[in-house]
Amino acid sequence: MFNWLGLGKKRSKFGKWLDNEGITQLELERRSKLSRGTISKLCNDDSYRPKHSTIASVKKALKQLGKNVPDDFFNM
Repeated sequence: MFNWLGLGKKRSKFGKWLDNEGITQLELERRSKLSRGTISKLCNDDSYRPKHSTIASVKKALKQLGKNVPDDFFNM
């Protein structure tokens, strides 16, 4: 499997959505003021269950970008 610079990595539903919207993890990290580790888990770990405050921070950051993401992307 090809895995250069993270390409070919398994992405969560949310991670795939970010990719399709052209939003980078770094951009989301900066806007949401969440840690790199938290954003990485959201984008790559299907078993990760974020806190409600984390989801609220992500949604607020995405709203600043004119985007809305469904709650089911966070495995709630």
